[in-house]
Amino acid sequence: MPEARTRRKVREGLVISDKMEKTVIVQVQDTKPHPLYKKVVRSTRRYKAHDGESIAAVGDRVRIMETRPISKEKRWRVAEVLEKAR
Repeated sequence: MPEARTRRKVREGLVISDKMEKTVIVQVQDTKPHPLYKKVVRSTRRYKAHDGESIAAVGDRVRIMETRPISKEKRWRVAEVLEKAR
């Protein structure tokens, strides 16, 4: 019998906005070599993540997990706060 839930994607990033209700914007940085020139390129991507209990604040490092669509742009939720902002 197959597993009910498959392995979900997980990302770590920095909360850059918490102005919405129950939503935070998380900026995730990724480094990978350029396909032709092999120079390491840093790319950033922003995800809207669901934060039901409003536990994350600006500057916190969080782990987000992929989930079912919650709204038009929200496909992620805050799994845990790794480090609180100073």
